[in-house]
Amino acid sequence: MTDPTAQPPGKPSIWRVVRDQRKIELVGLGMVVASFWIVGQLGEWRLAGCIAGGVLLGLVNHLATEFWLLKTISSGEQPSRNQMIAATIVRLTLLTVVALGIAVMFWPDGIGLLLGLAIFRLIALVMTTIPLLKELKNP
Repeated sequence: MTDPTAQPPGKPSIWRVVRDQRKIELVGLGMVVASFWIVGQLGEWRLAGCIAGGVLLGLVNHLATEFWLLKTISSGEQPSRNQMIAATIVRLTLLTVVALGIAVMFWPDGIGLLLGLAIFRLIALVMTTIPLLKELKNP
């Protein structure tokens, strides 16, 4: 049985998060390639770029969340509920402002950015949840 108070080895860094999140990065890369391959072949290159941009925004959001979690766990402190809520609201507000700004700038193709972001978030959520469910199933 593992000790829940044990801290992960090493100092938190962006590179560690990037290295640890290879699966989701490969999925994001696959989605970017698929958007250009599928939508681009229909002659909608700007829409394909917006979908790819949404996927990349989702990936940046995912990596930022993982980095924040790694920093919090490595510090050993227990963040309060208000600290977690504040960090989440700031990150999601920034993401929303950037995504809506780009979507409006490239309207009507910019709606693809929101589509890419939503699909990436859904896939990332599933990829994060499945290992947790397996761990809960096999104690």
